Amino acid sequence: MVQVREVDNLSELADFLGCKVSSLPMKYLGLPLEAFYKSKTMWDGVVEKIERKLVGWKRLYLSKGGSVTLIKSTLFNLPTYFLSLFPLPVGVAHRLEKTCHDFLWGSLEDVKKFHLIK
Repeated sequence: MVQVREVDNLSELADFLGCKVSSLPMKYLGLPLEAFYKSKTMWDGVVEKIERKLVGWKRLYLSKGGSVTLIKSTLFNLPTYFLSLFPLPVGVAHRLEKTCHDFLWGSLEDVKKFHLIK
């Protein structure tokens, strides 16, 4: 239960309903409530989730076609739920594209490789 206005007996109501009292900001279904959607920090969870998936995939021996299939089918679908409610800031879009391009062209954090196309 999240308090929106001043309620005198909030804890009693929460006990009666069998829930706990919470406060804003908080997450609901993975989305931050009372957040500034233009803030890049709000999107850090989505970017981190994509980067975690890529770390596991870098160990696999994938062809370019396999890498493209993984990127299109999995990575581009992760932020869809966020994008249904919040517009994507340009800086975050560039960061996601760079992460996917680095994975596709085999760049690691220590070794930089040139992308063959832009």
